[in-house]
Amino acid sequence: MDLKSLLGKRQEEIVGMDISSWGIKVVGLSGSMDQPVLDLLASTRLPVGHIVDGNVVKMSEVAEVLRSLLRKNRINAKKVALALPSSAVITKKIMVEGNLNPADMESQIEEEARQYIPFPLEEVSLDFCTVGPNPQRSDMLDVLIAAARRDRVQNLQELVELVDLEASVVEVQSYALRLATKRLVDIHLPGQDKAVVLLLKIGAGRTLMQVTVGGAIVYERDQAVGGEQLTQRIASHYGFSRDEAENKKISGALAQDFESSVLAPYVSTTVQMLVRGMQFIYNSTPYSKVNQIFLTGGGAMAPGLAAAISTALQSPCTLINPFEGMSLAPQVRNNLRLQDAPLFVGACGLALRRFGL
Repeated sequence: MDLKSLLGKRQEEIVGMDISSWGIKVVGLSGSMDQPVLDLLASTRLPVGHIVDGNVVKMSEVAEVLRSLLRKNRINAKKVALALPSSAVITKKIMVEGNLNPADMESQIEEEARQYIPFPLEEVSLDFCTVGPNPQRSDMLDVLIAAARRDRVQNLQELVELVDLEASVVEVQSYALRLATKRLVDIHLPGQDKAVVLLLKIGAGRTLMQVTVGGAIVYERDQAVGGEQLTQRIASHYGFSRDEAENKKISGALAQDFESSVLAPYVSTTVQMLVRGMQFIYNSTPYSKVNQIFLTGGGAMAPGLAAAISTALQSPCTLINPFEGMSLAPQVRNNLRLQDAPLFVGACGLALRRFGL
C-alpha cells in the first residue's frame, strides 16, 4: 500500500490532524502514554462544501487555509496523522493459520481480502494487524484488515503535501476515536475492564454511535443527524443566512424564545433518532444496556442534550474532555480552544499515535 500504516503501530513525532466538513483541528502531544502532555492545540473553520464526507473537494482553497493555520500557530511539525471517515474504509476481522511466516500470512490475507472488497485490490490501500489467537480455535489467529480506495488516501496525501507535510499515518476515524476514549474509560470507570461504553460523536451532519467493551469496538452505526440541523433550524426560525445562524449558535446571541422554539425540538428529534439507533445495536449485540455514555463533537455541546440522552437511554451521559488527565504545556494553558475540548477528540486520538499505539 502507499502509506506505512492504516492500523499498525507508529513510534515517531507526529501531530494529529482531523480534517472534516467542520474544519481543521490539530493536536500535538509529548511526554508518554502514561503521562501525556498537551503542547499544541489549534483549529480553523472551513466554508461549507470544501470537505464532503472526508474528501477534499476544493483542494487549493483548503490548502491555503491549512497553510495559514500552520503559519499563525507556528506549527513546525512535518509529519501528521490523518483519518478517513469510517464510511470510506472497509474493516473486517478474519482468521488465518497461526504458524504462517510473515510472507505467507500477507499472501493469505490478500486472498481473504478479495472476498470482502468490492473493487480490484490494485485500486486499494490495504493494511492489517493481528488481534490475537482465535477464542474458538487456538491454532488460528484473528486478523483485522482495513481497506480504502487508493484515491481517497491520495486525496488527503495531496492536501498535506501541498503545505510541505507528510502523511505518516492514515487512520480509520472510528479507531482514532477509540484511542482517545480508551484513556477516559480508564479514568471514569477504573477497574471495569468489561464495561459497555457508548460513544456518541455528533458532528455537523452525522452522528457516530460506537459501542466498545474492554477497549474493543463491538458495534458501530452512523445516524443522519448532527449540529447542522440546529443551524438550519435557527436560520429558518429567525430568517438568518446559514453563516449568520452558525455564528449566532456559537456565540449564544439568540432571542429569548430560542430554547423553547428551536433548541427543544432539536434536542427531542436528536434523542429520538439515537433511541432508534440503540435499538439496532441492542438487536445486533448481546448487550441490552450501556454502563456509560460519552458525548463528543461540535453538535454535542447543545445545552441540555447530555441530560436528555441520559434520561432517554437510562445511562449516565458525560460530555467528555479528551485532555482530561493530561498535563498542559505553558503555551496552551490559556488557549481559548480548551473551552471547546469535545471538538478535538478525533485529533487527540490521532495525536496519540505518536506513542506507538
